[in-house]
Amino acid sequence: MKLYAKTIPHTLPDWATTVTKCADLFEVEINDEHPNFQSLLEELETEIEPGIMGVKAEDLCSRLGIEMSNPNLCQLIEQAQTLISLIATHPGYKQLLNEGYQPDLNIADAQTALTYLEWELERNREPSN
Repeated sequence: MKLYAKTIPHTLPDWATTVTKCADLFEVEINDEHPNFQSLLEELETEIEPGIMGVKAEDLCSRLGIEMSNPNLCQLIEQAQTLISLIATHPGYKQLLNEGYQPDLNIADAQTALTYLEWELERNREPSN
């Protein structure tokens, strides 16, 4: 299981590992089969809806000292554009292209799709006359 967070504590339990930190976002991988994690889930389990038991993500993150990332769509698009640009200039990606990698859709297609999404968000924010 993975969580994406804006902040994490200096030390995490032995069943949680920081995988990456990129674009102001931590990716935390959780070994959800670890007995200590299972114990925590049992401790935090509550009735979410009548007859439905589970653990609220906010309760789990609060216990771990993690601040969940909940950016707005514009921020996500900006982060995605940044990541796509990094991919496009990455030596590993360039090597794949040199070796004949020819996807049906390419990096430019992804950038264009995100640009269209940005334009649509801007158009919907404009006051209607």
